[in-house]
Amino acid sequence: MKSNRVKQGPVGAPVRSLFYGMGYIREEIDKPLIGIVNAQNEIIPGHLHLDRMAEAAKKGVLMSGGTPLEFPAIGICDGIAMGHEGMRFPLASRELIADSIEAMVLGHALDGLVLIPNCDKIVPGMLMAAARINIPAVVVSGGPMRAGYQEGEALDFTSIIERVGTYKDGKITEDDLEYTAMRACPGCGSCSGLFTANSMNCLTEVLGMGLPFNGTALADTGERIRLGKIAGIQVMKLLEKDIKPRDILTQDAFKNAITVDMAMAGSTNTVLHLPAIAHDAGIELELSLFDEISEKTPYLTKLSPSGIHHMEDLHRAGGIPALMKELSKKNLISTDCITVTGQTIGENISDAYVYDHDIIKPLDSPYRNRGGLAILRGNLCPDGAVVKESAVAEEMLAHSGPAVVFDSEEEAIAAIFDKKIKKGDVVVIRYEGPKGGPGMREMLSPTSAIVGMGLDKDVALITDGRFSGASRGAAIGHVSPEAMEGGLIGLIKTGDTIEIDIPNRKLNAALSENEIEKRKIEYVKPEPKVKTGYLARYSKFVTSANTGAVLKINE
Repeated sequence: MKSNRVKQGPVGAPVRSLFYGMGYIREEIDKPLIGIVNAQNEIIPGHLHLDRMAEAAKKGVLMSGGTPLEFPAIGICDGIAMGHEGMRFPLASRELIADSIEAMVLGHALDGLVLIPNCDKIVPGMLMAAARINIPAVVVSGGPMRAGYQEGEALDFTSIIERVGTYKDGKITEDDLEYTAMRACPGCGSCSGLFTANSMNCLTEVLGMGLPFNGTALADTGERIRLGKIAGIQVMKLLEKDIKPRDILTQDAFKNAITVDMAMAGSTNTVLHLPAIAHDAGIELELSLFDEISEKTPYLTKLSPSGIHHMEDLHRAGGIPALMKELSKKNLISTDCITVTGQTIGENISDAYVYDHDIIKPLDSPYRNRGGLAILRGNLCPDGAVVKESAVAEEMLAHSGPAVVFDSEEEAIAAIFDKKIKKGDVVVIRYEGPKGGPGMREMLSPTSAIVGMGLDKDVALITDGRFSGASRGAAIGHVSPEAMEGGLIGLIKTGDTIEIDIPNRKLNAALSENEIEKRKIEYVKPEPKVKTGYLARYSKFVTSANTGAVLKINE
């Protein structure tokens, strides 16, 4: 055990003294020391109940002969941070979460980890830490929120944010808006659609770092608490067998995750997080791999924001094990990958069954024959851009229109609400990338405003920033290189024609090479938006979106 280096023998007496001072007895000190990383706070609905999960995990560790030691992790709610300066921080906080866990674990020579996240950047941040530290670890998330209901209609966070646009368009009253607000998020848990949090919780399960049903068992159920206890038990078994995260996080495991991501049309943010986790596991995931896998992966589930179903429906239909079982029928899943259960993916899903083929389509009758996400390339994004193809109206899959250019999200939102955007326009929001933002803000507010005002079948939005997992419409993000790194998106002018061809994976500005060269000569790089504090440091070291926006030391 790693902890023996600091707690055993005569030289360990000072460390034991500190534990005695906290009330531990020698028998507890001598057992494996298991970190319980609890991201509970009273700000994020998805994290409000995580103390219950931590208590469950601690019981599991105790039952299996370990000593649980709880410590916290930060978490930022994307929904609360949305649409203002606060949105610069969520993606950047992913690195803080990973770094702080690394510091706590290595600083205290812990033997194993149970990681308890639930929302957007906290899940990948904890997975990055697990891959980096590489001691036995199990991730057990807090689980999804139930859908809300209003007069028989299922609601989620998307419903309320889109209705802000409907209100601004004069189609509902402020009282109508508040009525929906009180019903869209009925309790604790990660927001009920297949947004970024639930996408990552599901993919944690697919990667093998979470238990079966980690992604779909509801937050407010006994089933979720049982998962917490099993996670505590299982980390002790992993310690005994010396199974570590890098034994689980293999190239095939990441291919499995991308396959399921495409089959369920997860959040576009997964294209940021999976490469970042892989980077800490010593694996390079090329952006082209996402499109290669998408080409051969059928789209089998249609959850909000792409469809009407929610996480509770997917769980009822058999969850991620059932979806993987369906995909395995055509050998689209590597079933021999080891998982935190101590068994392989194949063994985990051997008894899985699809209970509702309206929610998980059969392989021979998919929604589409290729995956829900698409990687675009062209002169606007030679290093790639990402779109959730499954959430784009058929009318907008191929579109050509005049650019309306904004240098910030705030400018774009104001123009949309002032009805300055016309049918056929292509809204371009730049200087919102990892460096330019800094922090690569999500654009849920402008995309939801476009949808709420009934323009989602007529207007596209392109950005070097990113989108919420709740975004829908012709929303193309992660444009790389970003404007702050000299990408063409920084040279676009209002009135330039933008050509979008999602089926053929193309995104171009209709500009000649001579015109582009002329604009490069005339271009003046703007001052950084943030010059002090953490974000200023972050912007100096963060890489492009196409590499996962990881931090690298400039050499």
